[in-house]
Formats: sequence, structure tokens, C-alpha cells
Amino acid sequence: MKSALALAAIAALLASTPAASQIVSPPDPDPLPPPLHAPNGRFAAKGWADRIVLTPAADAARGAAVAWRTNTEQTTAEAQIAEEIDGPLLGFAAVTVQGTTHAIANENGAANYHQARFNDLKPDTRYVYRVKAADSWSEWIPFRTAKEGFAPFRFVYLGDTQNDILEIGSRVIRSALKEAGPAALVLHAGDLVAQREVKVHDDEWGEWTEAGGRAFAMTPQIPAPGNHEYVDHILPDGEESRLLGPHWSRQFALPDNGADKAKDTTYFVDYQGVRFIVLDGTAAIDLGASESQTAWLDNALATSPAKWNIAVFHQPIYTCARPDDTEELKAAWKPIFDARNIDLVLQGHDHCYGRVSNPDGAEASRANSDAGLPQGPVYVVSVTGSKMYGLNDRADTQPVRAAENTELYQLIDVEEGKLEFRAYTATGRLYDAFTLIKGDDGRNRLVESTESLLALRRCDGEQGPDNRPCTAEIKD
Repeated sequence: MKSALALAAIAALLASTPAASQIVSPPDPDPLPPPLHAPNGRFAAKGWADRIVLTPAADAARGAAVAWRTNTEQTTAEAQIAEEIDGPLLGFAAVTVQGTTHAIANENGAANYHQARFNDLKPDTRYVYRVKAADSWSEWIPFRTAKEGFAPFRFVYLGDTQNDILEIGSRVIRSALKEAGPAALVLHAGDLVAQREVKVHDDEWGEWTEAGGRAFAMTPQIPAPGNHEYVDHILPDGEESRLLGPHWSRQFALPDNGADKAKDTTYFVDYQGVRFIVLDGTAAIDLGASESQTAWLDNALATSPAKWNIAVFHQPIYTCARPDDTEELKAAWKPIFDARNIDLVLQGHDHCYGRVSNPDGAEASRANSDAGLPQGPVYVVSVTGSKMYGLNDRADTQPVRAAENTELYQLIDVEEGKLEFRAYTATGRLYDAFTLIKGDDGRNRLVESTESLLALRRCDGEQGPDNRPCTAEIKD
């Protein structure tokens, strides 16, 4: 749902737009109005810990990390961890861990972000931890380390949240976590926040962490950066550039194993026979980090001990909304994905849904599936939040499944010989489903689901698929 101001502008535009048009978003005002700021200091730091987010170590069976925020009275990072027990004396054998603290100052005043890393943990073990703030410790928060070696598990994949995070996007995040049951991980394909499009930036991060709540503190998160995690930056010569926003490196305590020119935003995690490889498309396209990431990606796949390999990044190789694919990334990364037989490529950015399992199109993909021929990797784009883009001219032929004006979440079940993918709409209806079966040759056969899927969701001119106006903006 857009703001009241945006909805009024859309209504005015609809009244003056021919019926065949689908372009319903008003042009960006110039200058932009000042971003909205939550009243009464809602997202200001207090004397207790908030924005607690758990992340996995590179070896998720033996480590994890936590980041949290406090007011400036808490000047050091201090956490405690213990193996979980059935009784109440959780702190009896707890170990205190010292971490790092980094100050931040913004629209909500000064605050401190803290990080602590839990190393040398036992595989497949339940732990509890708590973090310190000036007024009190947090509650004890449980989590479980990964098993050593391969074991089946489920994870959640979410596209862009970005706008109306708490108002609209939160219900999709919470529905995904509810329906997933014991999900082991949550993956985010970038643009977690909007970077001052409508609201002040620190409020956006407050909304994002509140949307996930303590689930983000109990279930390890694997975030990829989007272009909206960056801020505009003017170089001394007047040229426009980008800088990574101040929250990213403070909010996420990520593994330190990424590409040299994108150390803060690229990394990989090994979890129960899956290697998750996180890339940074913005740094590759705009900041000269393509060559560094490409070499790192190739090595991460070449040395992977995993049964399954999954890449996560923001700008999609095959777009569902934009007229052209992301050619810089396609030229650099697709040959490696093909050569190394990566299994899944999970992306965001396009604010629509699209699944491409054969670049030659849906018909070729189905023919290969029917014949039991190898194919892949499978490229997916999805969206969690309220901002919507219209499908491009290829949406009827290239993706096997596509949708616009639709919020979705994805549940992926990993087994030793197969990977089952299911995409659900915000109301929990199955929209797309397929299975990858790993052959003895290391190649995947894709089996389309025989389950009943929701009808294709498309706009018809100004009419959206929910008997509401279409808000999917056409990209050009």
C-alpha cells in the first residue's frame, strides 16, 4: 500500500490516462518532499537492546554471530552464550564473549551498534545467548547450530521488502516464518530498505528489524545487499558514485571471506551440504568490483564441498520487469554458473516474480523437463514488499512462471538428491513449484509440479488482479 499522498497522485493519473495504459505511478516530484520521520522517537535507541539479528558463520555448524543496537550508555559489546537446557538456570554455565562496538548518528540521534561472534560451537546443538545494554540484558534467545555434513533442511527466500516495510511487507515475512515451520535460514535478495525514498533511513531499519522481530534473532539471516543499501555520493570531480550505507556493516555480523573489493557485502556460508554464495551486484556494476567478485565466485564454486550451490544477489541476470537483462552481471557471472553447474540463483530488484530455467524460454524448459534432459541453473526473481513493477515483453515466453502486482515468499526444501522449490503468495496460495533432481552426472533434471497452482496474476491495463487498481509501474 502506498502513502495517502501517493494514492491521491495515482488516482489523479488514472483519471487522465487512456484505459490501455498500465503506467499508473506518478513521476517523481522534483524536488522530493522531505522523508517522513516516525513521531515520539519510536525508533530511537533506548537503554535496552533492540535490532538483534543473528547471522551464521562461514561454517554454520561451528559458529554464529549477533548484532544489536543500544543507546550510547552501553559502550562495549558484551554477550553471553550457553548450551540450552530444560531448566531455568540458563546463565549458570554461560560464557561471556566480548565483541566490537561502532557508533552511529542519524535522524534518531546517537547510538551504538554492537557485534559478538560465537566461535568453536558444537554442531547440531541448541544454544541460548543474550546481549547487554545499559539498563539490562536482553532475554535469553535460542538458536541451533547446523549439523555437520549433509542433512535435510528448509530455508526461506525473500525478495525486496524496501517500501512500507512494517505496514505491508511485515505480514509476508511473518507469514513465511509461520508457514515455514522450523526454517533453518532466511535469505534476503537485497533492498531490505528503501534508503530515504519516503522515510528516514534509520526508521526504515527499525521497521525491518521489527518486521522480523525475534525470529531474526533466533533464525540465522543471510542478507544480500541491494542498490538501496547504498547512498548516493558525489566525488570531488562532481561525478556521481555510491557508498555503502552506514547501517549495513553494523547491522550484520557477516563472515569475513568475501571478494577483496567487496569485503563488507560478499561472503559464503556452508550449511548442511549447501554453499550459499552472496554477491554484490551494485559494487560490481557501479564500483569496479566485478572482476574481483567474478574470480572469487569461481573459486567459491570450484572449492565448494557442498552437494548444492546457491547464489544470492540483487540485480537479476534475467529480468522480469526491465526491457534489458543485467548485461554486466550476465557476461561476468553466467559463464561461471554454467561451467560450475550452480543449482539456484535467487535475486530481487525487479519487484515482480519470474522463474527462468532455460534462457531459450518456457517452451524449451518444459520440453527438456518432459524429456528428462539436464537443465539449469534456475534463476528466480521475487518481491516481498509493496513496490510493484509491470512485467516486460518477454514475460509471456521466457519465464516458466511470472506474476505482477503480487507479494510472495518462497520455501525451499533441501534433500540429498533433490531440491523442492515452492513460491507462495502473501495469502499462502501456491503460485509456483518445481523440483530439481540431482543426477549421477552432477546435473539437475527439473520436474514441474503437478500440484494445482494459482491462476497467473497479471494486470489488465489499469485493473489489477485483486479487483484493485494496478500499481505495477512499467520500467523503461
